[in-house]
Amino acid sequence: MHFQTPLVPARLIRRYKRFLADIVPEEGPNAGREVTAHCANPGAMLGLAEPGVRIWVEPNDDPRKKLRYGWRLVDHENGHFTGVDTSVPNRALREALIARRIPDLADYAEILPEQRYAEKSRIDFLLRGPGRADFYLEIKAVTLSRTPGCAEFPDCVTTRGARHMDDLADMVRAGHRAMVLFLVQRSDAERVSLAGDLDPGYVARFDAARQAGVEVLCLSTRMSPQAIVAGGPLPFDHPRRFPAVPDA
Repeated sequence: MHFQTPLVPARLIRRYKRFLADIVPEEGPNAGREVTAHCANPGAMLGLAEPGVRIWVEPNDDPRKKLRYGWRLVDHENGHFTGVDTSVPNRALREALIARRIPDLADYAEILPEQRYAEKSRIDFLLRGPGRADFYLEIKAVTLSRTPGCAEFPDCVTTRGARHMDDLADMVRAGHRAMVLFLVQRSDAERVSLAGDLDPGYVARFDAARQAGVEVLCLSTRMSPQAIVAGGPLPFDHPRRFPAVPDA
């Protein structure tokens, strides 16, 4: 997925109210001036929003938008980047699905984004193919890393994410296939795990869904200020800690 407008480097002053960030662009008409950018990420962004960090933002001249910049990347200034826009994973995955670049998902001819299912949810992608069970694919963007090489999900309590695991398990029980796909928006990640200390409730629901038959896939990303592209698989470093089954 190529960015529509070339990104420009900037320095972060502060992130606040979840969706706002004050920045100082290093290039362009606002170079050296403090401006406000949109931050398309409702998460905690642990370790990614420290004042002074170098970031990359996407300018826009759309009169319908109040803010002229959107924050897209954190530049770790060591050759690695983290993508912070939570709308990017679905766009990158859609490109990969259409191009049949994900072997585990390449045999489905129909790719339907944002389909309503369950009681209150939308599935990121519903995959269909002749003679195949419907495949419910939920995408989770992973940006947290507290140990070198290890990306973790989630970075804060996610009630919505826990509900999604319940919904996916229900689809498996109904005879369909279901998968949670962790797309790691960090170019320095070598494996993926769950942050059970940050949200033990999510991990419990994840384990129960996995026991029900929900599949798991972790993918890397190749990223730069020009593009973010879904990459190859990463190992999932989380034991099968299934809930105990009560005695009859």
